[in-house]
Amino acid sequence: MTDKLLVLTTAGSQSEARKIAQTLVERRLAACVNIVPRVQSIYKWEGKVEEAEEYLLLIKTVKLREEQVRAAIRELHSYELPESIAVSIESGSAEYLKWLSDSVE
Repeated sequence: MTDKLLVLTTAGSQSEARKIAQTLVERRLAACVNIVPRVQSIYKWEGKVEEAEEYLLLIKTVKLREEQVRAAIRELHSYELPESIAVSIESGSAEYLKWLSDSVE
C-alpha cells in the first residue's frame, strides 16, 4: 500500500478538462492528469436518466493533497456536483512513485 491516489472526475468539455488538469499540475496538487476524451456517461440526475459525452480526468496525486484536489475541482468545475472519487494506488514502479511524490510535495 502506498500513499498515492488516482482521483477520477469528469468534465463536460475539453476546454474545462484542460483547465482543471493544467491548474492541478501548476498548483502541484497533481503530478500528472490524463484526459480521456469522449466517454459516454449515463446517470440519474434529479429523478431523470441522463446521457452525456464527457471527458474523464485521471489525476495522480498523494493522500496528503486529496482534500486540496477536491477543493480545486469544486472551484474550477461547472457542474453543480462534480465527480470526485479517489482510488488508492496499491503499488507501482518505485521510480514513478518517487517522481509522483516529488512532483506534488
